[in-house]
Amino acid sequence: MKLQRVLQYAQQLLKDSIEEGDTVVDATAGNGHDTLFLAQLVGDDGQVYAFDVQKTAVDATLHRLLDNALEHRALVLHTGHEQVAKHVKKPVAAAIFNLGYLPGSDHDIITKPNTTIQAIQSLLDLLKVGGIIVLVIYHGHEGGKEERDAVIDYVSTLPQKFVHVLRYEFLNQQNDPPFIIALEKVKAFPTN
Repeated sequence: MKLQRVLQYAQQLLKDSIEEGDTVVDATAGNGHDTLFLAQLVGDDGQVYAFDVQKTAVDATLHRLLDNALEHRALVLHTGHEQVAKHVKKPVAAAIFNLGYLPGSDHDIITKPNTTIQAIQSLLDLLKVGGIIVLVIYHGHEGGKEERDAVIDYVSTLPQKFVHVLRYEFLNQQNDPPFIIALEKVKAFPTN
């Protein structure tokens, strides 16, 4: 068995968690690669909700879906992932985040700790038992280390009785390589 690269492992985690007909979330649509991957997994009866604050990302994602004739499986929203609870009302099987900036775009527009954590909290509430949230954390840019540390601090406090938290990374790679934090909901949170 070979060690999977970070993005391969992220896709494997999603594949293992998603069935046809599921509702899933791409919290950072970006260039649409993950949205397309999710749309392929959920089938015609499933639904992908993709979020991005940048119009160029929304357009790129829509074009990628159209090019693959899968636009009917996804709703691409021009808003931040912190708005997920306003748009998604069904139980979610899986979600993915790529934290950082949109490749090939303005590096000053980055994901932020407060909105990312708000989105994670909302998704944990929406997540089915057995569902997963995959965070691919790019932290080599300005503001990246602050977000990385805030996310790690937050997920480290999640009660293990309800959520398993995994960190997957290569320790001997140069230049702040991305790594994964995966959250698996193992038990429903108590209701107030």
